[in-house]
Amino acid sequence: MLALPELPPAPLHPLHLPWLDQAGVEVAVLRLDLIDPLISGNKWFKLRDHLQQAAARGAPGLISLGGNHSNHLHALAAAGQRFGFATVGLLRGEPRDTPTVRDLQALGMRLHWLGYAGYRARHHPDFWLTWQHSYPGWHCIPEGGGGAAGVSGCALIVEQARAQLATVGWDDHDAWWLPAGTGTTLAGIVLAEASGRIVHGALAVPRDHGVPETVHALAGTDGYVLHDACRGGFAKVDDRLLAFMDTTERQCGMPLEPVYTGKAMLALREQVESGAFAPGMRVIFVHTGGLQGRRGYAQAPESDEAQCQSGRHSIL
Repeated sequence: MLALPELPPAPLHPLHLPWLDQAGVEVAVLRLDLIDPLISGNKWFKLRDHLQQAAARGAPGLISLGGNHSNHLHALAAAGQRFGFATVGLLRGEPRDTPTVRDLQALGMRLHWLGYAGYRARHHPDFWLTWQHSYPGWHCIPEGGGGAAGVSGCALIVEQARAQLATVGWDDHDAWWLPAGTGTTLAGIVLAEASGRIVHGALAVPRDHGVPETVHALAGTDGYVLHDACRGGFAKVDDRLLAFMDTTERQCGMPLEPVYTGKAMLALREQVESGAFAPGMRVIFVHTGGLQGRRGYAQAPESDEAQCQSGRHSIL
């Protein structure tokens, strides 16, 4: 069995913003982005049980999927290098030179570009057979680190938050708020809470991209609410979002990125200002990391046509 180090504790920080103060709503941020410089954010939690399973089976390597700015593949490549696994990434689209792709190569990950039709085939039940033949004995990890193993690792997020409530002067809290890309992290928190506190997921993808069905399959129907927050589509960025992020970062000093945490924070503000949270409520916002992906916004994004061709979007 692989001797994983103890999960670095993610610090819990109080969040002070004018719109929260005005509404009388208390928010603390669980900074998963600070737990590790490379295996960062919720990716570490989603990969933990996969790594243990791979080690128990004696798998020589790890193989998974993602886009050319993928936070998941970035963390997987770093984990493989650190813990002695070879890694392979199956990437959406045609070869592109991005900061993330360069990191993947520097971390030793072998890359296969699937095109768009090839990437859509990941939903086919026989998709992994070809890759298991090419890489016999390797441990295959679902897109974004999903599945039951990813869910069980994310339950540890709840333990870390509970252990630090006193550091922000709380004896309890009322709800969770976090971005939802595949729904894996949200499902893990829901199961760990066992309907004790409502978990709010701010959808980073359109509602018809499968997240509600995934969460239902992993965590049932109770204990959570999904909010539309993708602002027109996965990784779609608009001036209001960017202006909000800039203002928020200047006011609280916490970095955000526009795909997940920026949209989740803006959706939280909209809900707070609509009166969805009563004065005095205490909410934990989960900062899921993904900051390495910010570098991709200095480059032109994939065309809308390419994004549409890929079917359900790859989760960064």
